[in-house]
Amino acid sequence: MSTLRVADVRRQDAERLADIFTVLQRCFILNLSKELSRGNVSFPQYCLLGFLREQKELTMTEISQKMGHSTAAATGLIDRLENLGHVRRTHGRDDRRKVLVQITTTGSALVSEVREDMIDNLLKMMEVLEPEEQKTWLQIYEKIFSYCQTK
Repeated sequence: MSTLRVADVRRQDAERLADIFTVLQRCFILNLSKELSRGNVSFPQYCLLGFLREQKELTMTEISQKMGHSTAAATGLIDRLENLGHVRRTHGRDDRRKVLVQITTTGSALVSEVREDMIDNLLKMMEVLEPEEQKTWLQIYEKIFSYCQTK
């Protein structure tokens, strides 16, 4: 097969994957949980809560870096989550100008609830796959996950 032909096939495959990802995003994100689908918490806010749950606390700068947002945009996310009672802000002991953000019990419970919804959805999806396909799916996603971790 010529190099041009291989590139064309790869492009077609990438286009199909883009279509698949769009549908998967809808399935996993928009229908992920009642809380997210009602619009009470956006997907970026949920992601931020996940980061905060993994850490004891994060600074606004760390949050903006993890989220790939400006500090002002990260502040908007935190404002809404704080109003909902999912996070709290404190000031650094050594430097009162430093704002630290921590997840609350309510925020942690929300992350757990959404994660359980995700697991339930994945278990349903796995039922359409043979056991060997399930293992292959996990292996492929592990490689994709490793790639994404380096970005």
